[in-house]
Amino acid sequence: MLKEFIKKITEWALEKEEELAKECKIPVEEIDKQLKVLQEKKEELQKKCEEQLKEIDALIERVNQIKTKELLRCEKK
Repeated sequence: MLKEFIKKITEWALEKEEELAKECKIPVEEIDKQLKVLQEKKEELQKKCEEQLKEIDALIERVNQIKTKELLRCEKK
C-alpha cells in the first residue's frame, strides 16, 4: 500500500517537473543532478542484487551437493 502511494506521488512529481521543463522553468543542472542520483541508486541496487544472487547460487549449489551425496548413499543400500 505504501509502495503504491510512493509510486503515485513520484509520478505526480515527475509530471509537474515535466510541465516546468516544457515552460523552461527548471534548470538543466537540476535535471542532471536528479539523473545522477537515480543512476547512483540503480548501481547500488544492482550491486546488492548481484550479491544476493551469488548467495542464492551458493545455497543452491550446497543443496545440490547434499542431494547428490544422499542419492549416492541411498543407491548403495
